[in-house]
Formats: sequence, C-alpha cells, structure tokens
Amino acid sequence: MPKTLLPDGRPAPSRIVSSEHLVSAKSPELSEFEYGMIVAWHGFSRWMMRCMAAAGFEDMTTIDVLVLHHVVHRESAKRLADICFVLNVEDTHVVSYSLKKLLALKLVTSHRKGKEAFYSATDDGRDACLRYRQVREACLMPGFSGSTEENAHIGDLARLLRTLSGRYDQAARAASTSSL
Repeated sequence: MPKTLLPDGRPAPSRIVSSEHLVSAKSPELSEFEYGMIVAWHGFSRWMMRCMAAAGFEDMTTIDVLVLHHVVHRESAKRLADICFVLNVEDTHVVSYSLKKLLALKLVTSHRKGKEAFYSATDDGRDACLRYRQVREACLMPGFSGSTEENAHIGDLARLLRTLSGRYDQAARAASTSSL
C-alpha cells in the first residue's frame, strides 16, 4: 500500500491494523478501530476469567462470567432467549452450556413456567459476583481517575461501540444473503 502524505507533504503516521489488505480508503480509521476491538476483547476476556478466578472460581470461560453477571443483574429470572438477546449471542447452545455449568456450580438455579426455563442467581451466585466486584475495585479501578471528563469519554466510547455493533450486525445479515 503506498504511503499516504499529509497536506504539507510529510508522510502520514502509520496505522496500527491487523490486516492491511482490509484497509479502506473510505475509512482507514475503521481498520484501526477493528484492531483495537480485537486486542481489547482479548484483554477483557482474560481479565474477566482471571478476576473470577481471583474471586474463587477457576475454570470459568468468558461466556460463563458474562452469563452469571447477567443472571444476577436486576435480581429477575431470565429465559435463555433473553440472556442470548442481551449478550448478543446468536448460538443458544453456547449460553445453554454455560447455564448448565453454572447450575452444576450452584451459582444459578432454574425453574419452569410452562415449557420455558427461567434462571435466577443463588445466594452463592450473588456472592461470587460481589467477590468479583471486590477484585475489580481493587485491581482495575485504581487505573481510572473518576473525573467527569474521563467518564464522559468512556460513555461516548460505549455509545460508539453500541452503534458500531448494530452496523456490524446489519452487515452480517447482508453478508449471509450475499452472493458476490
């Protein structure tokens, strides 16, 4: 790929991307963002598993941790479909397997209403999430200032991620019906 020049003739700074062949002239920043998401996701995944291990629960996958926290969220029983929807997980079998593991660990319980199973946190499940929060406060939060400016920036990034997730989901739907 030829070097891009700034208006004053100096070379533009190199972009940090995972796949240079995917960089589009329409938005080269998108490739930088995608690489940022890749490394952020993997760092976040490692963090969740290690934080949960420090809270006393080894061998939990990223999805196990996410499912547990969502089941605990707002103290309301949740259906498999609801959990998948909120976590944006298309493969219900992945979440179902996590729920089985969490049931075996006695962190969640289930009850049936008609044909549907509803999942709720047990006292042990809520306690596990509280211990996770303690580890999070001790290990992650000292890196943040808590300033209004920093928090506003984080909020802007969160909204951007949600917007882009919608664009990627729409593009995935289009790609699944495309025959280029």
